[in-house]
Amino acid sequence: MNTSIFVVQIAAVIYLSVGVGMLINPDYYQRLFAEVSKDSLAMYVGGFMALILGFTLVTYHNIWVQGWQVLVTIIGWLALIKGFLILAFPRVMQRLTKSMLKTKNTSSLSVFVILLGLIFMYFGFIA
Repeated sequence: MNTSIFVVQIAAVIYLSVGVGMLINPDYYQRLFAEVSKDSLAMYVGGFMALILGFTLVTYHNIWVQGWQVLVTIIGWLALIKGFLILAFPRVMQRLTKSMLKTKNTSSLSVFVILLGLIFMYFGFIA
């Protein structure tokens, strides 16, 4: 199986699950994000995991082409940058997360996450 297909299949399942969960249970996800942004250990572990995921994707899938495969590369770079920022500037990232939570745009965010999941599902399972 192609690495690009494997990664977008995983991303499709994750994004669709989280997106639907956010749409159905917005209060739960608001509380979850608020709690994680307060918890230094959770932020550290999340940053560490994002850094590992991003580094792995960038190392094994740094493909800049005109096609859907570039989405995997972009996700890898975004995860790598996010992980670095959380680990290098934890207080700044905590404040940024808290300020993002104040807008309470869970429904619009959930629709965006579901759309990403559907795009990934198309390229991972159908195309």
